[in-house]
Amino acid sequence: MANLFSRIKQTISADFHEVLDKKEQKNPIALLNQYLRDCEKEVEKVRKLVERQNLLKEEFIREYHEASSLAEKRNSQAVIAEKAGETELEAFAKREHQQYEERANKLKLSLEKVTEDLTNLEQKYEEMKHRLKDMYIKRMELMGRENVARATHRMNQVVDANKAEHSYTKFNEMESYLDRLEHQVNSAYHHNTIDARIAQLEKEITQPEEKTHSLSQ
Repeated sequence: MANLFSRIKQTISADFHEVLDKKEQKNPIALLNQYLRDCEKEVEKVRKLVERQNLLKEEFIREYHEASSLAEKRNSQAVIAEKAGETELEAFAKREHQQYEERANKLKLSLEKVTEDLTNLEQKYEEMKHRLKDMYIKRMELMGRENVARATHRMNQVVDANKAEHSYTKFNEMESYLDRLEHQVNSAYHHNTIDARIAQLEKEITQPEEKTHSLSQ
């Protein structure tokens, strides 16, 4: 029983935060799940022990009531045998009464001890169940934080990708705009250059004609 309580105490007092903090463990949820499975097994073992202890207590109660009842019965029989003058029967009934009474006293002590042990077991069992429930809640909290972290990471990836794509698109748009602007400038330059050249040629052609016409007059 001492070993049992020692194991229960170790199970209850075990701080699973220390387990989660192991540096070599990359997945705290997986580790917590394994730890929970181990605790569930221990809780189940204790539950079975509690059931056995309870059955044992009920057996002691039956034996105690039986011994007490027989002791009382033999005592009444001894009184009747004494009144009837049956010495041997009286002596036998008294011996039986004493034996049953001693047995009932021993069973009473055993029953008290079994009841005390059962109470301790039930208390420890309830503590273990509460501890296990707390770890279930802790697992849900960790899973919630893990989901948020994963979702945030995923959203950041999407947002960053969109930003990069947006930047790349803006760069292409700017580059295309510069190309168009350069083309327009070059076209305007060539256009202006051609116009200026034609105008100069027209002027050169017109001047000799004007001189010739003046001389002819």
